[in-house]
Amino acid sequence: MSSWLLRSSRGIRTNVLPRAALYNCQRSFSTTPVAALQRTPSVLIPEKPTNQDNKEVEEKKRQQNVANEFIEAVLYGSKKIKEEDNQTHSKTLARGKYVHELQKHKVKPDKVEEYINLVSTYLPKFANDPRNDLHLCGSWEVVIGEQDTFVHIWEYKGYPGHRNTLARLAEDPEYNTFMKQLRPLLISRENNVMLEFSFWKTSPPMETDGGIYELRHYQLKPGRLLEWETEWRKGLECRRQFCEPVGAWFSQLGELHSVHHMWTYPDLQTRKTTREDAWNVDGWAETVYKTVRLVDNMSSYILKPLNYSPLR
Repeated sequence: MSSWLLRSSRGIRTNVLPRAALYNCQRSFSTTPVAALQRTPSVLIPEKPTNQDNKEVEEKKRQQNVANEFIEAVLYGSKKIKEEDNQTHSKTLARGKYVHELQKHKVKPDKVEEYINLVSTYLPKFANDPRNDLHLCGSWEVVIGEQDTFVHIWEYKGYPGHRNTLARLAEDPEYNTFMKQLRPLLISRENNVMLEFSFWKTSPPMETDGGIYELRHYQLKPGRLLEWETEWRKGLECRRQFCEPVGAWFSQLGELHSVHHMWTYPDLQTRKTTREDAWNVDGWAETVYKTVRLVDNMSSYILKPLNYSPLR
């Protein structure tokens, strides 16, 4: 009988290992795992990170956060500036007492005279009606820039004054008649609700004896208004030495991230020389350098006041 075959009491053959092989297997099973644990404890029990390792991880996280903030600032503007911007627009930048509306009417070329006659008849009436909480700052025709275009700037006694005036005019038959006559004369019209900068109060009614007005428009990069205001506040004194600032406003409703400011000059030649003189004053070149980089685009319009305009 072969040593690999044993008979059970019931006569069934069973395969079993030889005794020597069984002994070797038991010996290997009982010693190998213990030896493995003794030889490679680091595989099963990881070492605790040292203080140096923690510092390196934290430093990498900090550097990554700095990089992310830098990229965000480049693409969307400084997060800190935007937070300050949101908190200070109404409290610091604006005077807060008045709300201004800039209206722009693009008139059909063959209807310009009819338009001038219409607004000259009705707008002073609305402005002088004591029931309306508003004041007309001025009305102008664009003579260099968008031709056949007219600009009107209204001043309301805050947002309540704006709401009350619009509600009252909506029920005014004379105003409704004016609007029915106005619309057929226009190609387009738009308006922006603005606040005036605290450092640049809108001028009261005045006459310039045939002078001209310049309305400049700056479309700022989003989130850069506070920076623009900071630099312009410094540079305004340089310009004030040579010409009279009329007003400066930043938009709240309509075309956002935009700034308008207005100047008056006796004529275009005086405008040229006064702007050149400003470059000789310390601080003006720095103001221009620091504000231009905040702007996406800009435009300039030369305006002629209409006969009824309080600013003319």
